[in-house]
Amino acid sequence: MLERFMPRQVAFFDYFDRMADKTLEGSKAMLALLEDCTNVAEKARRIKAIEHEGDLITHQCIEELHKTFITPLDRDSIHRLITRMDDILDLIEAVSERMSLYDVDTPSEEARQLGRVLVFSVEQVGKAVRGLRNMKNAPQILVECVEINRLENEADTLLRVAVGKLFKTERDPLTVMKWKELYEGIEEATDRCEDVANLVEGIVLEYA
Repeated sequence: MLERFMPRQVAFFDYFDRMADKTLEGSKAMLALLEDCTNVAEKARRIKAIEHEGDLITHQCIEELHKTFITPLDRDSIHRLITRMDDILDLIEAVSERMSLYDVDTPSEEARQLGRVLVFSVEQVGKAVRGLRNMKNAPQILVECVEINRLENEADTLLRVAVGKLFKTERDPLTVMKWKELYEGIEEATDRCEDVANLVEGIVLEYA
């Protein structure tokens, strides 16, 4: 009888899964843009739409969090995890928007490399987050978190090399400013992936 009066438990893991899927969609769309700088404005609009869909998932999750009595994880952990994943998508959208605003029409191999690392990082984030449904997955989740940290370090190195090459070979100051900002935006998205990995590690240590 008591169960009839208890608020239902929302499947917050479903929100995490949906957000992981949307973030991967956004990262792949950005990589496609970095690899082929044609129809930039149109591609940026598509990424903006993906980012908006991610915002809706985040808002729905937070709204349910405020209404739900029983949660599978600590409330703060749920809130921080969904918003950190949203941060990744926000940065992806920001990079694509700047590419459109700056009229970028020539691909950069360094940007492509950073974009590929970001896609790999987002894929690992999805695997780690999906593992949270069952804490028997704890050892594998931690392996994926370590890989996310490794990829973030790789992105750091790529950023330093990319910016160094930019200053050495590019003579136009505006071009230097544009690409430096874009490189840093992509790398910052990998930083947010690492933030998610750190949160997931904390959850695993608490609940496993």
